[in-house]
Amino acid sequence: METATPRTIVLLGIGHTNAHIVHQWISEPIPDCRLICVSLFPSATYSGMLPGTLAGQFDDEEMRIDLVALAERAGAEFVGGHANGLDLESGQLLFADREPISFDVLSIGVGSKPAGIEQHGDSNVIVAIKPMQTFLTRLDARIDQATGAKHHDHDDVINLAIVGGGVAGVEIAMCLRQHVARTWPNRRFDIRIHHNGDRVAEGLRPRTVRLIESILRKRHIRVDCNSKVTEVRSDSVVTSDGREHAADAVVWATGAAPPDVLATLPLEKDSRGFLATTPTLQSKTDRRIFAVGDCGTITVSPSPKAGVYAVRQSPILWHNIRALLCGEPLKRYRPQSDYLKLINTGERKAVIEYGWLSWCGGWCWHLKTWIDKRFIAEYQFEASAGSAEPLALAGARSKGEQR
Repeated sequence: METATPRTIVLLGIGHTNAHIVHQWISEPIPDCRLICVSLFPSATYSGMLPGTLAGQFDDEEMRIDLVALAERAGAEFVGGHANGLDLESGQLLFADREPISFDVLSIGVGSKPAGIEQHGDSNVIVAIKPMQTFLTRLDARIDQATGAKHHDHDDVINLAIVGGGVAGVEIAMCLRQHVARTWPNRRFDIRIHHNGDRVAEGLRPRTVRLIESILRKRHIRVDCNSKVTEVRSDSVVTSDGREHAADAVVWATGAAPPDVLATLPLEKDSRGFLATTPTLQSKTDRRIFAVGDCGTITVSPSPKAGVYAVRQSPILWHNIRALLCGEPLKRYRPQSDYLKLINTGERKAVIEYGWLSWCGGWCWHLKTWIDKRFIAEYQFEASAGSAEPLALAGARSKGEQR
């Protein structure tokens, strides 16, 4: 009796949504299927804990998911590689640095990149917030370089610019104040946010915005609104009003733009270049392909590019992958209209917004920390000793390929 050839599920990018698939596979592998996880990095950074790690509240490893260990625990194969295309006719994911991988189902969750950064080339002053896996290392290297250049006069101020005054930008700015005070205690730093909008943290309620603005003032973090950065020089930035501001390091924390890999995929895009999907999270071009998290847009009901939506898509994606393979009805993802917002201020306090409530306090930080640690603990495993490569088992526990 012949054994059926296992079908292959490929996860391109292991962010919040796709990581849930790997986690579910540990206890509920889909029969006669193999799972392949593809990622540029061997670890994933949980965005909710990045600011707290910057502020010294967590160790670096506490915010990371070891993707090799997670794949091994699921009996899946991890493949590190740079995807650069799709062959829809043959059902293959193409790579710049390895042989193609065939798929029966493909879930793309490659996130986003900061908007506008490509206009400034390869400036060594800019530190993009993504990829988050290397953000802290790149940031410290740039600040070390800046402090070294001014080592003759310790009274010289090190100027740090944050480009982007959304929630992510202000959270990074507040936690950066804690980071530099702890890491370079004998140096003076000036932190300035450049925001191309009327007020920081747009999208939050006016009361919450006022609360955040008050904290920024108390922390001596300057804010320039309606201040679009049009040029980045070796020691300054130029804004749309023609003014030049000193900047020894420029943290780029703007809103979401599609990552470069999406342009290589022959799939329908929305007006901004993200992958266009139906409410079932399937590509409008090919029903075998899902696009989740920041990189996908449900065209009939687009959501903000925020991690909370990626997390809420997880159970829908898991159900729909199984349903597609089994020929069963798929579920529609319906974005929530509101959600709990917790913003780390960098001093073991957090701002909370939920319904009518806007507040800042230590209990808000403890709540955020509890939620974050509880979430990431589900995905943290240790790889087996000496396992340079994860076990190539999945589903029916047969060998697979992954990233």
